[in-house]
Amino acid sequence: MVLDLMVIGTAITLGPVHNSAFILLLSSPRGVRQGLAFLLSWLANLITVITLVMLLTGGQPPARHSAPSTAAIVAKLVIGLALLLYGAYRHRRPPRPHGPPRWTARIDNASPLTAAALAWLLQPWALVGAGAATALDASLSTLTDWLVLTGYCVLATLSLIVMEMYTVRAPAVANARLTALRNWLEQHQEQLVVTLSLLVGLWLTARSIYDLVA
Repeated sequence: MVLDLMVIGTAITLGPVHNSAFILLLSSPRGVRQGLAFLLSWLANLITVITLVMLLTGGQPPARHSAPSTAAIVAKLVIGLALLLYGAYRHRRPPRPHGPPRWTARIDNASPLTAAALAWLLQPWALVGAGAATALDASLSTLTDWLVLTGYCVLATLSLIVMEMYTVRAPAVANARLTALRNWLEQHQEQLVVTLSLLVGLWLTARSIYDLVA
């Protein structure tokens, strides 16, 4: 469970789309405030999903090879295969012009509520679903699993936390460097999406098949 959540959390935090949108929020007139709203909403979404899983299991993992346990593994297998197919599709798709989506032009005037809603919309729900299926094996009776789940939520939000703190601490320098980072992300977004989709998809597929036959 630990390694799976680390892989999923890392893939979530490295996603280029939400990081680009977050940098745009930080560079807006009320950037720190909007960025905080986005960050807290992002983290709250992750915590809510994990909490729902814990309520579903009662804080106790299902027995190995039971119906709920097998269903969780199959769900991760389906997500892994879907990510592989999506990555292959994006790789074969004709290249498109670089540039931010049209909706990014409205970010300057976004309210904190809009920023919070944007975090919900940009959450990579396939990966969050894989994290939820993995968290099914967590037991709230052990401190280790508590720490693992907390670490997963923090890891999946880490890029946003770092950029928010950097902007608060050194706004002028952060604005220039984060703008350069956003430009790089936009130029390499396709490669990043394909790479993350294929790597995580391969990991989830292989792990799920192993868990099913072991």
